[in-house]
Amino acid sequence: MNDNTAIAIISVVGVIIGALISSTTNYIVEYNKNKKQNNLNKIKQDILIKMLQDKAFEWRKLSTLSKVIGSTEEETKNHLIVIGARGSEKESEMWGLILNHPLENIRKTENE
Repeated sequence: MNDNTAIAIISVVGVIIGALISSTTNYIVEYNKNKKQNNLNKIKQDILIKMLQDKAFEWRKLSTLSKVIGSTEEETKNHLIVIGARGSEKESEMWGLILNHPLENIRKTENE
């Protein structure tokens, strides 16, 4: 094997090792970033559940829920759907847990 071949092989091996290190580093960074975001989402969803389970309130305003968890209204809506909540049929700002406001009750109240 001549010197040029050895240099070429070493260069290719170096590129492969560099690519593997870079890919692994990117994966670890993204994994940690997603893990932190998932933990934050879980905390926000737990807060929303506690707020919607509060017997002092039949329904909660979206703006209040958003302020408490520090999210936009759109993000809050996504969290609410994930935890099993729904919007009120009568007032667009109001949200409650489906457990407390089952959908099968909608027809009964609409027909009355």
